[in-house]
Amino acid sequence: MKLDDAARRAVEAALSAGATDADAWAEESTSRRVRVYAGEVESLSDAGGRGVGVRAFAGSRSGYAYGTDLSDEGVTEVARAAREAAEVADEDEFEGLPDELGTAVLDGLASPELADWSTERIVELALEVERAARARKGVTQVENAVYSDADGSVALANSRGFAASYRATQAWAYASAFAGEGADLMTGLGVDMGRSPSALDPEAIGAEAAERALALVGARQPKSRRCPVVLDAFVAASFIGFIGSMLSADAVQRGRSLFAGREGEEVADPALRLADDGTDSEGPASAPFDGEGVRTRRTGLIEDGRLLGFLYDSRTARKEGRESTGNASRGSYRSPPSVGTTNLMIEPGEIDLAGLAALAGDGLYVTDVAGLHSGVNPVSGTFSVGASGRLIEGGELGGPVRELTIASDLVSMLKAVRSVGSQTRWVPFGGSVKAPPILVGEMAVSGS
Repeated sequence: MKLDDAARRAVEAALSAGATDADAWAEESTSRRVRVYAGEVESLSDAGGRGVGVRAFAGSRSGYAYGTDLSDEGVTEVARAAREAAEVADEDEFEGLPDELGTAVLDGLASPELADWSTERIVELALEVERAARARKGVTQVENAVYSDADGSVALANSRGFAASYRATQAWAYASAFAGEGADLMTGLGVDMGRSPSALDPEAIGAEAAERALALVGARQPKSRRCPVVLDAFVAASFIGFIGSMLSADAVQRGRSLFAGREGEEVADPALRLADDGTDSEGPASAPFDGEGVRTRRTGLIEDGRLLGFLYDSRTARKEGRESTGNASRGSYRSPPSVGTTNLMIEPGEIDLAGLAALAGDGLYVTDVAGLHSGVNPVSGTFSVGASGRLIEGGELGGPVRELTIASDLVSMLKAVRSVGSQTRWVPFGGSVKAPPILVGEMAVSGS
């Protein structure tokens, strides 16, 4: 069956099996991945799959089941299994379908160009990325250059009459380059993403990987001190992705977020403005509706220094007498919806990187952090993570540094933001984040 028909049929089968309500998420996707090394194709994969996941309700109980057989018999069996699972589930008065359903008008999620790119063309693109990185003088090795894409379609139907579908494509490529030798071997990453391979710039990807590695050659350990710190876009995105997970209503309600009970409070400097936006046409996680059929939207999270609120799906919203923000997320048809971010976006400022360095005076420019997710306490927000980057001396970028740690707590860091950069980029680390460099007025730097 087509995806739309499979989703509708699954809902009908769940109701026929005795469910009081039901929804079904059907999807199909194809993906390609090419890894090249030393001018040769190291691995190549071309995969596809389809399946359906059914959520069935028996009053205040819910059950979930999924399968890959989209025949009438297949979806009927999955629906029956979901209904049976609901019978043995614990009661939850907040479970149920959303009260408000709908779709946002959203164009440009799928590029027709993706289908025109043959395997030979994407292999050549990956090779171009590697050649661009190797061409930079001082690069000693390119560990890998990878191209990957995905073309996926989903359809959602439920027993309240909702039925909608969409298609989205995505292409991305990255390279990891090394510069220096022995103990001074440093690494750099270059990455780009878009809706189709034609949106990628292989020369820029390779060059970025090489330049980030070369910039760290000869790095030394700096002296311990407290000083201004500029986080580059990669690092800023990693922190914001972690903060976004703590702005989930589920994390708050479970007592696993340092932002619990702080709605309306000052948690950041007014220079930092953060939103979750599932309707940005360039956003990798954008969609017209969420995993439950609620219209996606832009949700302000931090503005004028204050925490505006949290991200909700229908269950967490019902628990607090609120409305869903359209943030029910599904990893695939294999899992039921749960609260998740879409595209986290930091509003850009008006100063470029050179301007941020000038404002910092003497400090540190951090281009890489290690162990962020294990180094942050989600309840207290305290963190101490390994980092590398460059000194900022007299308002300009100086020599490279490594073997240091930066430490603070997330709220203190947010309140210490002094300026936000003007150049934003999409960073696929810790979710989908669009971030610029950020100047933090003071952080503890531990070195020699």
